[in-house]
Amino acid sequence: MVDVAGESEVIQAARRAREAAADLAVRTRGEKDRALHAIADALAADAPRILEANAEDVARAREAGTDSGIVDRLTLTADRITAIAEALRKVTTLADPVGEVVRGSTLPNGLELRQVRVPLGVVGIIYEARPNVTVDAAGLCLKSGNAVLLRGSSSARASNAALVEIMREALAGCGLPVDAIQLVPGDTHDSVKELMQARGLVDVLIPRGGAALISSVVTGSTVPVIETGVGNCHVYVDADADVDLAVELLIDSKAQRPSVCNAAETVLVHRDIAEAFLPRALAALAAAGVTVHGDEQVSGYSADVVPATEADYYKEYVSLDIAAAVVDSLDAAIAHIREYSTNHTESIITRSQAAARTFTARVDSAAVIVNASTRFTDGGEFGFGAEIGISNQKLHARGPMGLPELTSTKYIVVGDGQTKARHSSAL
Repeated sequence: MVDVAGESEVIQAARRAREAAADLAVRTRGEKDRALHAIADALAADAPRILEANAEDVARAREAGTDSGIVDRLTLTADRITAIAEALRKVTTLADPVGEVVRGSTLPNGLELRQVRVPLGVVGIIYEARPNVTVDAAGLCLKSGNAVLLRGSSSARASNAALVEIMREALAGCGLPVDAIQLVPGDTHDSVKELMQARGLVDVLIPRGGAALISSVVTGSTVPVIETGVGNCHVYVDADADVDLAVELLIDSKAQRPSVCNAAETVLVHRDIAEAFLPRALAALAAAGVTVHGDEQVSGYSADVVPATEADYYKEYVSLDIAAAVVDSLDAAIAHIREYSTNHTESIITRSQAAARTFTARVDSAAVIVNASTRFTDGGEFGFGAEIGISNQKLHARGPMGLPELTSTKYIVVGDGQTKARHSSAL
């Protein structure tokens, strides 16, 4: 992986991406949208080529005994390719954040000051077996003026190679730099490590996948990382909850799609409503195929409850399992969430405005929801049109990351001869 000049293929790719990013940063919305339409059309037209490559990956995964849920995420179909292309077309309808004036003013010395959005530059995406992410990430980065380095898992190697080749061909046909979209060379972990250490060439890394992947990137990278994805999400059923609504929202939060990061993993129940709520909730969860891991009080309502361990309350199950506990008060629920949450999404079900205000003020997560399913924490559901991931951290982005979160800002200062010596009161 090393050329005669001594630089690895990963570093060479990063340098090409940096050149492409400089070109892409000044392209107009029209140019970028035309390229997105061209990519969407090319993906639809070349569906057989994509499906052939994907079939290789799927066959290899099945031979290796890969979990059926992962195989499903890896699998592409004609309908899924159509949906991926349509998602790109929807991105073209979104406002271009580049050039947006965040704030501006004329200073007392006459200087005109504007803070404007600019692309981040080179964005690295490290992700697991989801070839749709290859296109989604490339499309969002292109729209926001960023070059992207894509490092998918080896399980999707053939699919990702085909998708990126088609996207690059479309970029070339539109006169945009093809190196704005690149696969990171190499299949070993060494190439991932090189990407994580390419500080100065790569501006930010976004890992998408399980907790182990995200932790590895966060702890091993010298490139700034936006931490995404791990969702130990809570539903708290308050003493003043409507029981019918609480059961409905709990089932939707947990069972509607359990493998995603905004699915509920723990339900907390106020002691005063436990008698009315838990028998119905446990029956509904059992009917939905959910295994409940409960404390002693929850276990008292059903013999089917599995005794919970301390580890259960920290767990992101991404399966038809949920932890459950009875709490003595709203304060106790908030304390539990502070201890065990990954700060993704927490929901309170209550008819009390005071309880809702307290919960939303004191729970420190990326999304805090009142009387609705945790499943709404999503860029599309929030009206952003699309997302690159959901950030649990506080810098530089938090919650669902749409196009604006793929930008930074710079200040443009315009004067007519002002000097510090004559036009400033500062020392």
